[in-house]
Amino acid sequence: MRDVAVIGVGMTKWGELWEKSLRTIFVETALLALDDSGVDKIDSMYVGSMSSGLFVGQEHIASLLADYLGQAPVPAARVESACASGGLALRMGFMDVASGMSDVVLVGGVEKMTDVSGHEATYALGTAADQEYEGFHGVTFPGLYALIARAHMEKYGTTREQLAMVAVKNHYNGSKNPLAQFPFEITVDSVLNSMMVADPLRVLDCSPITDGAAAVVLCTVEMARKMKKPVIKIIGSGHATDTIALSSRKDVTWLEATFQAGKKAYSMANKKPKDIDVLEVHDCFTIAEICVIEALGIVEKGKGGQAVEKGITSLKGKIPVNTSGGLKAKGHPVGATGVAQVVEIVKQLKGEAGERQVKNARIGMTQNMGGSGGSTLVHIFERE
Repeated sequence: MRDVAVIGVGMTKWGELWEKSLRTIFVETALLALDDSGVDKIDSMYVGSMSSGLFVGQEHIASLLADYLGQAPVPAARVESACASGGLALRMGFMDVASGMSDVVLVGGVEKMTDVSGHEATYALGTAADQEYEGFHGVTFPGLYALIARAHMEKYGTTREQLAMVAVKNHYNGSKNPLAQFPFEITVDSVLNSMMVADPLRVLDCSPITDGAAAVVLCTVEMARKMKKPVIKIIGSGHATDTIALSSRKDVTWLEATFQAGKKAYSMANKKPKDIDVLEVHDCFTIAEICVIEALGIVEKGKGGQAVEKGITSLKGKIPVNTSGGLKAKGHPVGATGVAQVVEIVKQLKGEAGERQVKNARIGMTQNMGGSGGSTLVHIFERE
């Protein structure tokens, strides 16, 4: 298996992009990644997109996006794994290069979510849950994560304030990211006094509806060295699934798919949690970040809330988490999120993250999951 490097990244401003179509958002971002990489020809491309059919009425986007990017007849595939679609697209691109099938691969993620009503967006996102056992009975994702949050609070003593601190931390980081949807700071009080969505989660505990795209270019490490590019190597890749319904899990506070995907990535990379310098995780709700860092072994089981309160995961902490602002502040165009996490980690490892730069960052990790944790992708990166 060949070693794989990320040689180009691209991302545009996320938010409510009323004046742009899905294809326009993707093409603008992909061109940035191609320009950054210095290549003008790709061998294949993968695009993560959860629900373009429900959000904009457009399926068959692999052909559409390859065409509008001017890359047809290159082989292209649309990849879907709910909110983990971007992370899965990266894994497909990684395997394509590693196997020798392609030398240069463009990996992108895109979602246009604001062209439908709030009700329609909720329905589209809800298709990532178990329709017969959850959706049919009216449970939405805020409700599912509220169940996780309440169980975590009862089992481990996690406080309502600690949940709020996750949002505060990520908005602080997001305030330093000019591409974030919500680049401003908030306070614990503002979170606690925001509108209740599903007890104990309030609106400022929840990631937003977002339009956006992100893209990266992959090639062999050998090719990257010949091009004299900074070598950001993908040294670990893990993928795992769990039950889609919370009711089928032994412990709703534990993200088994994240644990298993992390275990595979650590093993492949020959690294341990203590080796990670910077981490981007799937904080679709504040409780999600707490559960994820526990499942990845960054902190002890049940100690995620305390870690946030003690500043361990802050920008200047022992292990900075979501330096980009995370899904909470950067935004969450579901198909693009996993790829945008890679964009942030690559910038960190290259020392190009500006005010949110983590000092001496050499090893980074991304964790991207679908639904309430039914699927997870974990990748580990290292700067040579």
